Amino acid sequence: MKSLNQLHLCKALSVFLFTLSVNSQVTTIDRSMQEQTMLSVLYAQSSTEYVANCIQTYSGASLILDEAIADKEWTASLEQSGDYSAKPMAIILDVDETVLDNVRFQARAILSGLSYPNGWIEWGLEASAEPVPGVSSFLENASNKGIKIFYVTNRVAELEDATRENIKRLGLPFDDDRDVLLMRDENGWGSDKVSRRALVAKDYRILMLVGDQLTDFISLEEAATDIESRRKLAEKYSDMWGKKWFMLTNPMYGKWEGAIYGNKYPDTKEEMMKMRLDALKP
Repeated sequence: MKSLNQLHLCKALSVFLFTLSVNSQVTTIDRSMQEQTMLSVLYAQSSTEYVANCIQTYSGASLILDEAIADKEWTASLEQSGDYSAKPMAIILDVDETVLDNVRFQARAILSGLSYPNGWIEWGLEASAEPVPGVSSFLENASNKGIKIFYVTNRVAELEDATRENIKRLGLPFDDDRDVLLMRDENGWGSDKVSRRALVAKDYRILMLVGDQLTDFISLEEAATDIESRRKLAEKYSDMWGKKWFMLTNPMYGKWEGAIYGNKYPDTKEEMMKMRLDALKP
């Protein structure tokens, strides 16, 4: 018959082995998910193809600027209404992965074992992001043609000063005569950008929209749908892409991932991994 100490030892060993097994499983899942993220971050940080895609997008937009300026009926905003032909001109851009390149934050998160939103505020406060390739020459060209530049971002209002500092540090156009940096949580704005685009459209003719997410162009309600419906939205607005709307590639994060989970992120990483695998179409 086992002594009391032996029973305690056996129980402790069983608990230890169970814990080790669970931790091993979690570590395997975490590692697998981290590796998936790592490839997309490496693509954005090290591939020539990514740089070329960004430059191509902004070069294409620059080529159309004169046409957009000359056509007084031209607008890129679905929120534009009334007679806007005599209004001054503007371009609206998203900020993250459109103007500011945050790939170093993504790399830092992987190396430190963190995931968004952990560390995001601290990164934003550093104001050290570099420009997305191609954006500097495009905005300089647009500004020289008398076009007002607006930055509409879902960064929280807490990061407004640092974001302004970052944009100015890069020498990008930034007017101080009115609020051209429209943040989430500012003036009661949520994550849907419709109201902010509408605010700009009241006083300006919007020539172009530039972003890395579908919601940089249409409403959150319209964009928050399943994978197939989102693909159909790209076709629905086919006459806008590459002419009035310019989409930059972002394989690292976005609403496209949310669509995989039915726009409701799973509670566990195991479930998230399963839904990712189920979404693959061999």
